[in-house]
Formats: sequence, structure tokens, C-alpha cells
Amino acid sequence: MDSSTTLLLIVAAVVAALVLAVAIGLLIRLVRARRTLRRAGLPTGPRWVFWGAVLYLVLPTDLLPDPVYLDDIGVLLIALRSLRSLRTPRPLPSEADEV
Repeated sequence: MDSSTTLLLIVAAVVAALVLAVAIGLLIRLVRARRTLRRAGLPTGPRWVFWGAVLYLVLPTDLLPDPVYLDDIGVLLIALRSLRSLRTPRPLPSEADEV
């Protein structure tokens, strides 16, 4: 193997490792968000959203091959967004409503 091929493989491996780190970071945020919602007694939404996102990351069948975790990141972001949309604060009653 020549040096340019070796360099290309090293760069590809580093990029794949960084993308995997982002996917794992999002998985951790998803688990923490669900745990926080459950501890607060708030609804966590449909269970299949959470477990579907976790299984999509873990299982080898994907839209894109596993070294490319961009589709996994997308699924995790959608699940995290759906959990976070459930914790939107209710508007406080104004003083005019109390009169």
C-alpha cells in the first residue's frame, strides 16, 4: 500500500470514529432526557419512539452501512426532539385571567 492510500484509510477511520462518538453522545442524551421526564412524572410519549431509536442504533440493518452513522444520528435526533417536545412548559396564567 502506498502512503496516500494509508493516509486516506486513517482519515476515514478517524471520521468514522468521530461520527460514532456523536451517535453515542446522542444516545446518552436521549436516555437522560427520558429518565428526567420519568423522574419528573411527565409523559415520555410512545415507548416505541425511544426503543426504536435505540434498536436502530444497535442493530446492523440500516439504511446506510454501519460505518456511516449519519442515518442513526438522524433517528436519534428525531427521537430526542419528540421527547423534548413533550416537556414544553405551559404558559403561566396572567393577572388579567385571575380577575
